[in-house]
Amino acid sequence: MKNILLLILLFLTTLGLAQEEVMLSKQQAVVKTIQTLFDGMRAGDSTMLRSVLHPAAHLQSSFTNKEGVPVLKEGNIDSWVTSVGTPHEEVYDEKIWSYKIRIADNLAAAWTDYTFYVGEKLSHCGVNAFHLVNTEQGWKISHITDTRRRSNCRTEPIQAEKEVNELLDNWHKAAATADSTMFFGSIAQDGIYIGTDATERWLRNEMAHWAQQYFQGTSAWDFTPLKRTVYLDADQEIAWFEESLDTWMGECRASGVVSREKAGWKIKHYHLSVTVPNDNINQFLPIATPSSKIKKP
Repeated sequence: MKNILLLILLFLTTLGLAQEEVMLSKQQAVVKTIQTLFDGMRAGDSTMLRSVLHPAAHLQSSFTNKEGVPVLKEGNIDSWVTSVGTPHEEVYDEKIWSYKIRIADNLAAAWTDYTFYVGEKLSHCGVNAFHLVNTEQGWKISHITDTRRRSNCRTEPIQAEKEVNELLDNWHKAAATADSTMFFGSIAQDGIYIGTDATERWLRNEMAHWAQQYFQGTSAWDFTPLKRTVYLDADQEIAWFEESLDTWMGECRASGVVSREKAGWKIKHYHLSVTVPNDNINQFLPIATPSSKIKKP
């Protein structure tokens, strides 16, 4: 019976890994289709553009006009292909900074941040919303809607890991220098902080009220990061981390989750814990837990 259960577990694990590989392959194919579209634009190659467009492809643009009124403008896909797919003196370069992809059956949706250059000159930026369908010839783009603006345009690739590390380093520094604006401003409105005491589970504003007395001096508390590992999701919109800290309690460990919001990265969850060597756990238990609840192995 035990061997049968192990075989079933092995089969389910293998099946799950196979499904993940299939999904990853589909995502890569969707990205490749979109990249081919913009490679055709850069090359002024209408044949390359047509190769990834569905025959029924549709084009729209969403923007705000000079009067401040939101407008959805219908585009003509044939005119667009002729315009960008004809060789031109200056390269039409649409730089894609990130991909958010969702796939179900033969339908895919992709959301991409972009900045558009004509030659070396920045023209505009925004987001593209793609719909793609899977066909006998592979993934084809069936619909494109873009937004356009001329301000707050990204000009460098996203460096998510670097940005998350900077957020956390500045956050710890804010506590060390009693900068409450920076410290609590780095936490999302619905962010949660779990401290070392069993009673310490704070929402951001609750913690701000409790910690007010500590931020009235020159330093609230001084925790120095020793090491940290940051992990990112495929969209680089969510990150989670683990870190070790030098504190007045000795070396502590923490883990947490941060998310990218309009105002930048914000801490959604932070969990701080004190480290206790296993050899000292028996001395620690009577302090941490009432003796009536201690269960010895």
